[in-house]
Amino acid sequence: MSCHSARVIDAGAADFAGAPAGSGTFRLLNDYQRGFPLVSEPFVAMAAACGLDEAAVLSALQAWVASGVVSRVGAVFAPRRVGASALAALSAPAGRLEEIAARISAVAEVNHNYQREHAFNLWFVVTAASAQRLRQIVAGIEQDTGCAVIVLPLEEEFHIDLGFDLAGGARTLTCAAETRPALVGEAACALPALERRLMVALQAGLPLLSRPFEALGRMAGLSEAMVIELIERWLDEGLVKRFGVIVRHHELGFRANAMCVWDVPDDEVTRIGRLLAAEPAVTLCYRRRRAQPDWPYNLFCMIHGRSREAVCATRDDIVRRLGLDDWPHAVLFSCRRFKQQGACYLTDADT
Repeated sequence: MSCHSARVIDAGAADFAGAPAGSGTFRLLNDYQRGFPLVSEPFVAMAAACGLDEAAVLSALQAWVASGVVSRVGAVFAPRRVGASALAALSAPAGRLEEIAARISAVAEVNHNYQREHAFNLWFVVTAASAQRLRQIVAGIEQDTGCAVIVLPLEEEFHIDLGFDLAGGARTLTCAAETRPALVGEAACALPALERRLMVALQAGLPLLSRPFEALGRMAGLSEAMVIELIERWLDEGLVKRFGVIVRHHELGFRANAMCVWDVPDDEVTRIGRLLAAEPAVTLCYRRRRAQPDWPYNLFCMIHGRSREAVCATRDDIVRRLGLDDWPHAVLFSCRRFKQQGACYLTDADT
């Protein structure tokens, strides 16, 4: 599918009519997508930094969650550090698209489910407690839908830290990419039981209360101090990639997004992936396993923008400078969002 050939249809998107850039409420949304205060009363600390009071901070965050602008306040866990995860896709017949999408979205371990412009028209992310459970989920979808699923596990991470600078429209972190091989394993979770309990409690997000870590501790059977200490350690170890306000890009006016893929020789993909990930406009970048013969591509990146034209222009500029289109490639624009939520790696049964 050509970058310029079709129009994006996404009825769920709406421009964000928030506070002006530089205001206290704008800073809450923009500045705290990472670096959330890990203290007993974090919203007091945020209020002081933004020239607000705690009640205003909590009210703004609650309103954004209710409207869908904010998915949650909490942790973004690193893929494949706990349990198993994979990007997957299938080709749904046009007349059954919504039916099949609903079947996929009904799976608790599916956290993203999008229609994209391609013969493989449904793309979803599965996160599960183990590789065995992931295989069971995929097998169930295939059995119930009659559609073969391609499964594309992560093999090398170049940049996975989805955040948006709302003043400039690029990601909030623009440092050079760090290559990180994906960890592979069958274990449901190597964390001790008390850490698994905390992870289960945290997956849905931080309670929007004056002392949220104390509330999390009550759910997990831990003290407030232990909750804060564990989250700090998870951040230091890379189990949690960032902790803060998790925004939804569609509701913030980033109406267009394209998954751009290339078939890069294996001996070149790390070098090219690092270059691509260092581009400020690239919000995600990684290497995934091919699914031959139907899916030959191994290098992926995401580019988000306020319009299809803006995304195409950005992609064109990047590929021209890096010579990326010397390799087979495809551009898959999102057409429709069926599900978007935080990853669910563990359930109460896993604790």
